[in-house]
Amino acid sequence: MDNRDPAITSIPIYLINLDGSDARLHSARQQLDSAGLSFERVPAFDGRGLRADQFPDYDAEAALRYMGRPLGGGEIGCYLSHLDCARRFLATQAPLGVVFEDDLKLAPGFAEGLDRLLACLGGLAAWDLVNIGATKHKIYTTLADFEAGGHGYTLTRAHYFPMTTAGLIWSRAGARRFVDAHDRIWAPIDNYLRHQLTRTGLGLAVCPPLITGETAGGSDINAIPRSPKDQLYSHALRKHRRGLADKRIALGRMLQFRLARRRGAVPT
Repeated sequence: MDNRDPAITSIPIYLINLDGSDARLHSARQQLDSAGLSFERVPAFDGRGLRADQFPDYDAEAALRYMGRPLGGGEIGCYLSHLDCARRFLATQAPLGVVFEDDLKLAPGFAEGLDRLLACLGGLAAWDLVNIGATKHKIYTTLADFEAGGHGYTLTRAHYFPMTTAGLIWSRAGARRFVDAHDRIWAPIDNYLRHQLTRTGLGLAVCPPLITGETAGGSDINAIPRSPKDQLYSHALRKHRRGLADKRIALGRMLQFRLARRRGAVPT
């Protein structure tokens, strides 16, 4: 018998999967079926064989300014696939939407963990996105603790929003902001989300992760291009500067959040 809240079981789950990646789809389906979770397969946008200039949304100059290198077709395709999932979610009436990439590996007791996480989210103040698959977690404030599958987990306000997009949970407000803000693509999806959510302060994360990417290479659709030698220094320098800027903002957000919570200005 399924004892979960019907509202939780009605939350849509989207699985991004490239046409032809049948082994990954089979593995993901087995895991999600075992967890008692239904999902909608979302065909990934395959940009691997395309040049970046073949994407009308791509802003090459902005990418060079921000990343210090051009984006690859696979990275742009991954961004567009996540954008597609957000739009599909907004076309429903569901309060939350879950997005998985197809190289997923669910933690033991994942379904129980998801239920308990969603129960925690119901009592929180404004948030846009939860990263449930990040392996690195820095500059955060603890919001709640829960257990699942014999393991302990912590839900945090992720002031320095974690990289990777193996598993995400959108609020309607967050998905709406993501979709409405889309104009040009100038960063891979995980870099973009870190940039935005570190500045808005509306990102959350779970530590340790409830889901990870199973393979070291990551998703089939998210291949990173090799930069010419003359761009390697620019890439490294901009990455360093970008990290410092984001961490300064995150530390400021953390102090503001903790002071506000101490004064009772925010409920969590």
